[in-house]
This record gives sequence, structure tokens and C-alpha cells, in this order.
Amino acid sequence: MKKTLADLAVGDSGRVKGYLKGQKEYRKKLLAMGLIRGTDFTVNRVAPMGDPLEIEVRGFSLSLRKDEAATLLVEDVKK
Repeated sequence: MKKTLADLAVGDSGRVKGYLKGQKEYRKKLLAMGLIRGTDFTVNRVAPMGDPLEIEVRGFSLSLRKDEAATLLVEDVKK
């Protein structure tokens, strides 16, 4: 099973592995925001209904909708 950013909980850290195929509109947007392969991040907050979620990446906070987060393949990183 492939793990996506949407699968992580508050406090989890991860690293970008890639993107799901067929999600070009989200892929271009997320790449422009600095979420390239190998980038580390931490999940800071998730809204009560699960959408949006906030991550810390490259020293700034970034909010993503759950459907955007579900296109980002990640691996766990222990901090």
C-alpha cells in the first residue's frame, strides 16, 4: 500500500517520495510550493473535519486540502 500525506497524523514527520499518477493539476501546484522529491516535512495541524491540514516544510507553514495531500506519496521519517 502506498502511503500519502493524507494518511499521516499530527506530529508525524515524512519525506516526499513522489506523486500519484494522473494528478497533473495538483502535481504542478505542489511542486511550485517546494514539495519536491526528498523534501522533509512535519504535520502540524489537521482541521476537525480533516480538511485542510497544515505542514511545516522548508521553514514555513503550508496548508493543503485533503485531496491535494492524497496525491503526495511519502515515507516516514523518525525525528
